[in-house]
Amino acid sequence: MDSQDIRYEVQDRVATVTLHRPEKLNAFTRRMRDELIEAFGRADADDGVRAVIVTGAGRAFCAGADLSGGGATFDYARRDDAGQEDHRDGGGRVSLAIFALKKPVIAAINGAAVGVGATMTLPMDIRIASSAAKFGFVFARRGIVPEACSSWFLPKVVGISRAAEWVYTGRVFGADEALAGGLVSRVVPPEELMPAALALAREIADNTSAVAVALARQMLWRMAGADHPMEAHKVDSRGIFAMGASPDVKEGIAAFMEKRPPNFGMKPSSDMPSFYPWWDERPFK
Repeated sequence: MDSQDIRYEVQDRVATVTLHRPEKLNAFTRRMRDELIEAFGRADADDGVRAVIVTGAGRAFCAGADLSGGGATFDYARRDDAGQEDHRDGGGRVSLAIFALKKPVIAAINGAAVGVGATMTLPMDIRIASSAAKFGFVFARRGIVPEACSSWFLPKVVGISRAAEWVYTGRVFGADEALAGGLVSRVVPPEELMPAALALAREIADNTSAVAVALARQMLWRMAGADHPMEAHKVDSRGIFAMGASPDVKEGIAAFMEKRPPNFGMKPSSDMPSFYPWWDERPFK
């Protein structure tokens, strides 16, 4: 796909996805939706990619949906052939694409992240914010409801009380409040944002097993919705059993004993354990 609304590049086993409509503050469009889904799929299929960074071009991360359509922006009933029961939210399709990945995703939030610009970061694993970043779950102020699966992700990331405050008021808040609320893991000066995100991605790429990280990522997210710790015990046990005799475990222990960097060889494209995926995907109907 020839991308217009995003940029995609891979360097040193790290894929960087840049939202690229700087003149529109990277406002979200259908084209951007499709290009993001394609980019995440490309990164997941590439064993040469160990981590993904998502950031924005210019002074914003993503200022939300492109509202150039005015009051009809969200009038899907007039634009789509699908009815109410069949319509699929575009932000949700991006969030589900991120959720399904085997690769960790780091959000490097360089500026305004509002509406879908905030909710699309929730299924990303780690969010680092520039001190210039601002956030807003502004849906109620536009007369619409949260999207991008955020009613599932946001309370899990920050807790129900904080999520409710931000969603019900729809106010915009700064990076310090995002840090205090657990939405981001750290706040750095603007010039340090991408170096910090790249350093984190490199730490993952240089020191960990790609298959172990892929399993751990899905274990953490899938268990967030489990109704009893026994579900985690079951999948933990299967993972330990399957990986215990693997080449990556042998290499990881040897590297530790020999005090050298590991050279893991297992690939997510071909070497996932036979029990993966262990969940019911429940496809959209």
